[in-house]
Amino acid sequence: MDLGFKGKVALVTGAGSQIGFGKEIALTLAREGCEAVAVTDINLDDAKLTAEAVKAAGAKSIAVKADVTNRAEVDEMVKQVVAEFGTIDILCNVAGAIMGGGPLETQDPAIWNKEMALNLYGSMHCAAAVIPIMKEKKKGAIVNIGSGSTHMFSHGVSTYAMSKAAVDVFTKQLAFVEAPNNIRVNCVAPGPSPTNFIKAADKQAVVEMLKKQIPLGRATTPQDIAVATAFFASDLTADVSGQVLHVSGASVL
Repeated sequence: MDLGFKGKVALVTGAGSQIGFGKEIALTLAREGCEAVAVTDINLDDAKLTAEAVKAAGAKSIAVKADVTNRAEVDEMVKQVVAEFGTIDILCNVAGAIMGGGPLETQDPAIWNKEMALNLYGSMHCAAAVIPIMKEKKKGAIVNIGSGSTHMFSHGVSTYAMSKAAVDVFTKQLAFVEAPNNIRVNCVAPGPSPTNFIKAADKQAVVEMLKKQIPLGRATTPQDIAVATAFFASDLTADVSGQVLHVSGASVL
């Protein structure tokens, strides 16, 4: 099926992890026909590995180092991508992290600020930098990565979940505002997945736990998220915007 990616340029943030959502999203966009997929991460060496994998998958690519919490770095990143490929048609906001937890009274407010800055403001910075390019073209697709944690409460008071709930609202607000410019904005909300969000020593135990707790009996994979992201980024969803899609094995209904 033609997803309408021919000739398009995508930018994927948080694509450095070699077992994460960002890399698999970048590879899927390349395999499905994007002309170029630029990748960015705060760790440039890891981003370069992903860029080489994207090239092997058949698309052009560059790796750019950027801290998405820093607007100046985001603006420079976007300038580099446009200088290399001429435009940006698709933005996938993947960069994010879980940093804190535990009883509320023991949590460090500095961590609250860091999680909000990365998970929410990072996506806002990137969207704000790319939207003027999309407005000129009168077309664009932005896909934010949210989280099923927004509907889970057994983990306690979690700034991560709150930041991702804000991403849901941001997705809907931006979709409404940019609809006249034919810029679509959607969100994919993953279920628990054995990526870098789970400590290496705990991965297998967590996977076994998920098999028992999740209705479909398995953890969400990067490929699950990549397919959903490509769907939202594609021309197949030309009439879909402002939606949050939970890809979580029926753990969120």
